[in-house]
Amino acid sequence: MRFISRCKPLRYTHRVKRIIFFILIMLLLSACGFVWLNRAQIAALVPLVRSTPSLPAGGEPLPFQVPPGFTARLFSRDTPGVRTLVRDPRGTLVASLTKDGRVVALPDDDGDGVADSVVEVVSGLYGPHGLAFVCSERSDAGCLLYIAEEDAVRSYSYDEATRKALVKETLTILPSSGGHSTRSLALHPDGKRLLVSVGSSCNACEEKDTRRAAVLAIDLESMETRRFAWGLRNTVFMRVHPQTSEIWGTDMGRDLLGDDVPPEEVNIIREGAWYGWPWFYGANTKDLVFSRDVPPGFEQEAIPAHIEMQAHSAPLGLDFIPRKGWPEEFHNDLIVAFHGSWNRTSPTGYKLVRIELDASGKPSGEISDFMTGFTQGGNILGRPVDVLVEPNGVIYVSDDRAGGIYRISKD
Repeated sequence: MRFISRCKPLRYTHRVKRIIFFILIMLLLSACGFVWLNRAQIAALVPLVRSTPSLPAGGEPLPFQVPPGFTARLFSRDTPGVRTLVRDPRGTLVASLTKDGRVVALPDDDGDGVADSVVEVVSGLYGPHGLAFVCSERSDAGCLLYIAEEDAVRSYSYDEATRKALVKETLTILPSSGGHSTRSLALHPDGKRLLVSVGSSCNACEEKDTRRAAVLAIDLESMETRRFAWGLRNTVFMRVHPQTSEIWGTDMGRDLLGDDVPPEEVNIIREGAWYGWPWFYGANTKDLVFSRDVPPGFEQEAIPAHIEMQAHSAPLGLDFIPRKGWPEEFHNDLIVAFHGSWNRTSPTGYKLVRIELDASGKPSGEISDFMTGFTQGGNILGRPVDVLVEPNGVIYVSDDRAGGIYRISKD
């Protein structure tokens, strides 16, 4: 009895320490002074610092709610902190494990919808996040794997047979001190430039480094890096629209303006355009808490959000639903992963949503739930990150909290 009575305070102390540590980190990232959190906000943080949830064996149906006629199953449970998902030139799923500093391949050679193994492509990286394969018939290098680490973008020679990568060269150095740390990649439709997103260094501020809160473009031939678009607080993921070839990106709004302000955004990212942060958000609503005056040099009109979404949902991965093998009602629509709130009085997000679009990419309907069940009984079981939507009714979803990859497919 004496031993038990001594251990109880110890466990309580460790739990409180984890909560305090998480709160302090979030406050530092906001970079706008000390802010008191109310009890409800602190309670919302508690499930985030609990132990990582366990996942069942691969292939088993999961208790997620998805549209009728679809089922979610586990593709892999051996991918801690998994973030970005892409296909290599042979069609093998490749993922970044950001916290582990690794990129891995997950072959499914027997086609049963479950990863056969986890193959380490490259390790020892600094916060790897964005991935892109670029193949050129004019180059004897074959296909190159580009990886965006927190501090740089590098190219790798990639062996399709062994699924191993060797560093080739550094394309550009990126800012890596403070603030948002993920760097994502997208190949520009012209095939000549690689886009990399760099989040802000703060919650709301005037950036001294013009590479932050921006999307940069790297010329793959000259290696010259230029600012492509800016005023984007944290565009973590980008996708190219299959019909219009426009570049779409999710963008996270700032904190500390309330539970429902500002809206999260989906933007169409155009070269040379300014999107308003930190002076405007959403449909060009002025952030009067930050500043009432836009400084000289920012006279150009800010581009408003293409789509507004619930504040603090933390939108990450996005992808378009193709026509092949999908029911007609889903054609052209957009799937977005909501990672979930950390400081909202009533937590929100933790799901995939479907945004109805017409063939040109204009919103044509409501935003509706596509995959839910990441929270149960007040506990946060998972946090979806990236989505890879494929023909024949298949979607892959990464979950960096549970450390798993899910496969949604038609029954």
